[in-house]
Amino acid sequence: MSPELQEQVAQLRSRVEHLEAQINAVHSIASAFSSKINVDDLLRETLRVSLETVGAGAGSIILYDPAKRKLVFRYVLPETSAGLVGVELEPDQRIAGAVFTSGRFRISEAVAQEKEHDREVGERVGVQTRNMITAPLKSREGAPIGVMQVLNKHEGRFDEDDCELLEILSAQAATVLENARLAEEARLAVVVKLLGDISHKIKNMMTPVQTCAQTLEDMFDETFTGLDSAFASRPDADGDLKQEVNDAVEMLREFYPDAIEMLLDGSTRVQESVREIADCVKGIVAQPTFAWEDVSAIAHRVAQPLILVGEKAGVKVSVEPPGDLPPAPVDPKQLYNAIYNLVDNAIPETPEGGSVTVRLRAVLEGEFPEGKCLLVEVADTGKGMPEDVRAKLFTDDAKSTKPGGTGLGTRIVKNVVDAHGGKITVHSEQGKGTTFTMRLPLEREGMERPDVAA
Repeated sequence: MSPELQEQVAQLRSRVEHLEAQINAVHSIASAFSSKINVDDLLRETLRVSLETVGAGAGSIILYDPAKRKLVFRYVLPETSAGLVGVELEPDQRIAGAVFTSGRFRISEAVAQEKEHDREVGERVGVQTRNMITAPLKSREGAPIGVMQVLNKHEGRFDEDDCELLEILSAQAATVLENARLAEEARLAVVVKLLGDISHKIKNMMTPVQTCAQTLEDMFDETFTGLDSAFASRPDADGDLKQEVNDAVEMLREFYPDAIEMLLDGSTRVQESVREIADCVKGIVAQPTFAWEDVSAIAHRVAQPLILVGEKAGVKVSVEPPGDLPPAPVDPKQLYNAIYNLVDNAIPETPEGGSVTVRLRAVLEGEFPEGKCLLVEVADTGKGMPEDVRAKLFTDDAKSTKPGGTGLGTRIVKNVVDAHGGKITVHSEQGKGTTFTMRLPLEREGMERPDVAA
């Protein structure tokens, strides 16, 4: 066989091996599709097959997070590099950002010599990158959704054949993500419809509650007005009898206005909350509306219904007199929800005979966050919480210690604090209690204090 023919045969053999590698890779991914339904498992398998097929030592799938406007490491191999998960990159910087923006494959043969290479990423997990391929991930419409990177080829250099293989595998990864997105949209559509039906039913259920509350208020008003008028028109009436009647109805006379107000306010808030949940699921997140508010009044509105809840559990709920508290630039509805969640969560965690206290204080001197801030504390004398629970309170892994709890209460509080540009901390000691402290700025750009406004 002539040398030319031998060369052609070698090239054909190499091409056949390359095609076989493509077929095997696609077969592996197809098998994963049929046996795995979890998106995370499918993407990790896609990444594993990618590394195995091109003979690379490490790799990652980095996805764009529209909310953060960042590229975020989501899947990393080997497991020893898991510390990269969650690391954020600018979407227009470094090698990953360049490929994400351009949509074109990039082979980096001497990564350390490229000015766009971010050495800190590898240093975090003790991996030195020698060479690398960065592949774009795109939606079916061609929009960029992230990148896949494979690095440190075991033998030789990355070449165009490797790019062809990764083009197939990166398309598989993008397909997994796209299918997951479409499935999520379908689920959300069902949830939105269901929430719409629930919202309508709740409105129908709340209407008679509101009507009855208003009717009871009118009846009580008329009853006590008539009673006072009857006694006033009969000055010769038995004094002892008059006193006994007044004593018998005094508690009801004092309580019913607050009770009616709580019924009406509570039913309105239930309807508003359901609407907010439905809007949130649809992606319509209500922006905070800031105004100069009396936070002490907000705290007392929170305590009003929860004092009764506490009494049933044998727990005292109170708001400490705040003294001279200046108005604060807050969203009253959001801050109400935050304080309510903290107090409501604290009551069942506090043994009978204990207390839950809301404390308010302003620090006028200095700079935020240490100064020029409003401190809102919710302190209980309850059971406290383990360190592993405390550490995850404001994360996606937050968990509840209550049966049936979701851990969402503290996430809601954190979202409110973030919306105000504030800080939240928690101190807890098992057997002694827990104190949440919200620190909110007393100044907001573009908002003049009422006492200095023109």
